[in-house]
Amino acid sequence: MAGEGEGQFLIVTGMSGAGRTTVGNALEDLGWYVVDNLPPQMLRPLLDLTDLGGGALPKVAAVVDVRGRGLFDDLPDVARALRSRGSVQVLFLDASDDVLVRRFEAVRRPHPLQGDGTLLDGIRVERSRLTLVREAADIVIDTSTLNIHQLATKTSEIFSEEGAARHRLTLLSFGFKYGLPTDVDLVADMRFLPNPFWMDELRGLTGQDEQVREYVLSREGAQEFLDAYAKALVPVLEGYQRENKSHSTVAIGCTGGKHRSVATAEELARRLAQVPGVAVNVRHRDLGRE
Repeated sequence: MAGEGEGQFLIVTGMSGAGRTTVGNALEDLGWYVVDNLPPQMLRPLLDLTDLGGGALPKVAAVVDVRGRGLFDDLPDVARALRSRGSVQVLFLDASDDVLVRRFEAVRRPHPLQGDGTLLDGIRVERSRLTLVREAADIVIDTSTLNIHQLATKTSEIFSEEGAARHRLTLLSFGFKYGLPTDVDLVADMRFLPNPFWMDELRGLTGQDEQVREYVLSREGAQEFLDAYAKALVPVLEGYQRENKSHSTVAIGCTGGKHRSVATAEELARRLAQVPGVAVNVRHRDLGRE
């Protein structure tokens, strides 16, 4: 489904406990508009709303399952009718009975269809009701051997547009004298480099100016730091993608957040933009301060 363009409408369904919530969250991280626990009869109005939106909601996913009780039985007919209207697909999530039992026992919740029976009774009733839906599904994922991170990763692999970033990295320059940023994952300190502030011809410039950039990056230890730090961050960013961590922030600090941290953040962004699956954004928190 990756790269199919606008106007995608996905029905997410399947066995209770097979991972619908995880898939819904992963789709939201990919920019989909996700509606949870929608009765099948509401799929047509939702598709109408999507069409009327003029492209405002190009990717919509509706999670439909047996929590809709008797209303759920209409799903095969509704899905069949909607397929003629555009890019409507059905994703079915499945897992073996023993795995589903273990998952329900782990969260200590009853199966929505077990009634006065056992967990296994409810699972078997649900599986029987979903037979036609599974047979007609466009995509079936068996999650029996997948944990939540692996399922989220698999969802991203299937539904990401070709070349789309799976992780967004923010490089944030800042000045220590204005306080450490609190919402960051890693912090680097550039105060080991000489401060351009003490040079009259550079004081009024910033790390975005070529003169300051050349000065900072040519100081002893600057290139060694950049080489080592960029190399160290690559496996971190790759690991974030495997673990489905979609955002991270690396803070780069110097005294005032105007020269060394800015030049370093810009150069580090240039290098890390080459990491597959990573989109890099640069922010300069204290650049405009006096």
